[in-house]
Amino acid sequence: MFNKTDYDLCIIGGGAAGLVTAAGAASLGAKVVLIEKHRLGGDCLYTGCVPSKTLIHSADVANTVRTAQRFGISATLAPINQTAMMQRVSDVIKTIEPNDSPERFRAMGVEVVFAEAQFIANDKLLVEGREITARKFVLATGSRPFIPAIKGIDSIDYLTNENVFENRANIDHLIVIGTGAIGCEMAQAFRRLGSKVTLLGRSGLLANEDEDMSNIVKQQFIRDGIDLYVNSSITQLEKTEHGINVMLTDSENGSAITVEGSHLLIATGRQSNIENMGLDKAGVSTENGRLVVDARLRTTNKRIYACGDVAGPYLFTHMAEHQAGIVLRNTLFHLPAKAQITGIPWCTFTAPELARVGLSEREAKQQGIKYRVYTFPFDELDRAITANETAGMAKIITTPKGKLLGACIVGVHAGELIAEYVLAMSQGLNVSALSNTIHIYPTLAQINRRVADQRMKESLTPSRKKWIKRLFGLRG
Repeated sequence: MFNKTDYDLCIIGGGAAGLVTAAGAASLGAKVVLIEKHRLGGDCLYTGCVPSKTLIHSADVANTVRTAQRFGISATLAPINQTAMMQRVSDVIKTIEPNDSPERFRAMGVEVVFAEAQFIANDKLLVEGREITARKFVLATGSRPFIPAIKGIDSIDYLTNENVFENRANIDHLIVIGTGAIGCEMAQAFRRLGSKVTLLGRSGLLANEDEDMSNIVKQQFIRDGIDLYVNSSITQLEKTEHGINVMLTDSENGSAITVEGSHLLIATGRQSNIENMGLDKAGVSTENGRLVVDARLRTTNKRIYACGDVAGPYLFTHMAEHQAGIVLRNTLFHLPAKAQITGIPWCTFTAPELARVGLSEREAKQQGIKYRVYTFPFDELDRAITANETAGMAKIITTPKGKLLGACIVGVHAGELIAEYVLAMSQGLNVSALSNTIHIYPTLAQINRRVADQRMKESLTPSRKKWIKRLFGLRG
């Protein structure tokens, strides 16, 4: 028999991970309480995926109009009113918001409480003077922007993903610190929406990706007119009468540079929301500012689980949803389910997009894995040519015998195209499975077969071709 508690499941945090966990548990008949200190929806709805992709789409439309001559069309783009564009971002959020409303979750049977929660024992929470017990607890408190310790930063009214979408004034010159996904997406979007943009970073553009792939994005940034200082160290920030000065040192030649801008966006990574929760009283250990969790997403207190950004290591909404399912299997059904940590896809929604699943070439080399690399460019793909979207390529990493180890696509709709590789890798398929699959002509998805065909062509060596000709009496 179970010990008597108030709830089957107590979830702290109402972002993507917490909401999926709460909805799933309630639908299975569990008694659930969901505690959130702000609003349901979390980063994804209000400050992450939804507003950023809305902004990026507006930027893509603006760029299409601005470059309409590529398609034989004459068009003129009036100066962009960023106030109106940001209002559209708000309207999209409001359209999606009801899906994450407290009324919807209460109708499912979830008790929703808006308050801060603190553990007062390893099996008990304190919420506004009320003690709450549950069979299992789930930490889904998310993450927030990491703000680096740069001299002068405390004197600057800087932007992050948490407030940039609330800005209603036209941005004249945006300085972006951070060359990861968020920094790159926002830099290009605002440039295409009419702002002058300078992008700053220490270790190159999209440094986690192979350089031959990230360089394709970099070249587009240069064509877009983004000023890049992506191998530099920032030494000081200074508030001025007209905006911000950023002082930096070029890592290559040591020269001192000052960049002047009207607004500053900091996109230098994320940190977990784990403060002021009484984790020590609950016996939950942390390490370097992160929760310590096992493969089943249990903390060091085996009745307290974690999912989403706070659990890591992949800070994606689709990973939060996956982890929520793992938590449900462990907490409600007591199944020893483990979270997936390999074969996780992601996409940086720049133009061109960069999407990857599995190992990069650099990672395969670092791990001492024997591998082969095959590529195919978009500029040899008929559908890409007809759409004038020829920048980029597909790249696959395989074992010498052809089993897929990883895939990366840089190009139009890469985030959609990568799904075929995700499925292939999850099923342990050989690259020949893609080569033998019929793809509709003309489509962008043909690039997945065409890059796979490169391995088939490689196997047709001159000696093998000579043997085939002799065996079958071919006369070419």
